[in-house]
Amino acid sequence: MRDVKMSTKAVWAGEKDQLAFGATQVPVVHSVSFGYDDMDEWYEVAIGNKEGHIYGRNTNPTVEAFEEKIRILEGAEAATSFSTGMAAISNTLGTLLFPGDRIVSIKDTYGGTNKIFTEFLPKQKIDVVLCDTGDHAAIEKEVAKGCKVLYLESPTNPTVKITDIERMAKVGKKAGAIVIVDNTFATPINQNPLELGADLVIHSATKFLGGHADALGGSVCGSKKLVESIYHYREINGATLDPMSAYLLLRGMKTLQLRIEKQSENAMVVARYLQSVDAVESVFYPGLEDHPGHDIAKKQMNGFGSMLSFSVKGGVDTLRHLLPKLKYVNRAAHLGSVETIVGPSRTTSHVECTPEERAAMGIPEGLIRYSAGLEDKDDLIHDLEQAFQSLPESLFVNK
Repeated sequence: MRDVKMSTKAVWAGEKDQLAFGATQVPVVHSVSFGYDDMDEWYEVAIGNKEGHIYGRNTNPTVEAFEEKIRILEGAEAATSFSTGMAAISNTLGTLLFPGDRIVSIKDTYGGTNKIFTEFLPKQKIDVVLCDTGDHAAIEKEVAKGCKVLYLESPTNPTVKITDIERMAKVGKKAGAIVIVDNTFATPINQNPLELGADLVIHSATKFLGGHADALGGSVCGSKKLVESIYHYREINGATLDPMSAYLLLRGMKTLQLRIEKQSENAMVVARYLQSVDAVESVFYPGLEDHPGHDIAKKQMNGFGSMLSFSVKGGVDTLRHLLPKLKYVNRAAHLGSVETIVGPSRTTSHVECTPEERAAMGIPEGLIRYSAGLEDKDDLIHDLEQAFQSLPESLFVNK
């Protein structure tokens, strides 16, 4: 059978079974409950012996269509959904980890994820080991000591560091660990962790999957056995994706391939421009040849993505002057939308962390996260140029 391309899957996958009344778009089913006249049929659906829906906290036709689309895009056996990306992460870890278990991860995970590792899991008597991101030998050493879960994020938020997923998946499997990868930055268009050996792949669907900054959601894809256990935890604990958000995410995903290709192209142009700016100390983007993870990214990714970050000379004082001068951006705690979005990590990805904690993770206070949108690349560069030109020279005196 001919393999259908990703752009076609993004448009069509998971939708036909949920169409009704001749509609060409998946309906938004707002009903909280689903009724049955036949008591035996009701029972069979309730215990899972027959397909159908009982109650909205458990399943919903619109939500099911979203789950099926991301399942197909990630090439997974099964998928389930959540009210947010953090709900996907916390519910997955809540399902898998128990007191006395050990989890190995990296220091550069998203701030909310890092808080789970440093604040919440230790309270549950779960041993957490965080290794330097990119130090594959250190990760392998810790995993070999034994762990229940190996949790990875690649590229990382916000420093876009890269981990060799295939290499880490092999060492994880050898140790009997469940390998989880947060694939939010890459999306299924640029990276497929399950094909690289991961057991589960997580998305904050709020970001690139939806793409329009108007719907919260999360997803987990993987084997049927693992996903069913995570679904059960979620259905009882209640972090359910609502039908309207599922519809908006479905609509956004139809243009996923087009958006990612254009945004990745824009990000590369912006990253190369920033390398030429005197006021910029460092540029972090895996598409740049001098990025430490460039070769690994080139091996495991189909594209380098639209996320980059850069640090500016003068730190916070400089970004206070620079960011308000930008015209074609949203200054907001978000990413992955059709509009370019910028913000310092101290108020976005790692606002939960102290300056000392951010410094320990290699995140300077003057770091700016830049999510390239769909604007014309020349306009984005011109916008940056005029913003940098507006900086007063006094910012850089004796600094």
